[in-house]
Amino acid sequence: MLMPMRVTPRRLAVGMSLWIPNLFSGIRVRRFAEDWTSATVELHVNVFTRNYVRTAFGGSMSAMTDPYYFMLVMHQLGRDYVVWDTRGEIEFLKPGRGVLTAHFAVPREKAEELRVRARGGAKVLEWFETDITDAAGDVVARVRREVYVREKKRVTTASASGA
Repeated sequence: MLMPMRVTPRRLAVGMSLWIPNLFSGIRVRRFAEDWTSATVELHVNVFTRNYVRTAFGGSMSAMTDPYYFMLVMHQLGRDYVVWDTRGEIEFLKPGRGVLTAHFAVPREKAEELRVRARGGAKVLEWFETDITDAAGDVVARVRREVYVREKKRVTTASASGA
C-alpha cells in the first residue's frame, strides 16, 4: 500500500510552480516558509502574460495572488477547519514589466485569532492585503483577498449512527 506524501512547503512551492495554470502563466512560487506563515510568488511578464501594450496582463497579476492567503491559513489551522478564498480586489497603480513579485504573510497570531473566531462553526471572513512590486521595488498593484474560515462540525459516534 502506498502512503500519501506529506505536503511540505518546498514540495508545495515546486508543485504550484509546475501546475499547468501557473506554469504557462509565468507564475513561479519561490517559497513557502517552513512554518506556513509566508509565501513569495513571482510573475514573469512575457509574450504569454502581457497585454496589448506589452505590460503585465491584469488577469495574470490576479492569478498570481489567488490561492496563497487561503493556503497559508489552511496549513496553519489544519484539517479541522474549512478555508476558502472567496473574493479578490486589485488596484492597478502603474504598468508592470519584467519580473513582478508578491509577498504573502499570515502571522501565527492572525491564524490563532481566526481559529478562535471560527470556533463552534462561526463563519469568519477576513481580508488580507499585499502589494505586487517590480524589480525596482515600485508598487504596480495593490491586492486584497478575502478568506473564509469555519471550524468543521464534529461528527460524534452517536450522531453518526443515527442514535
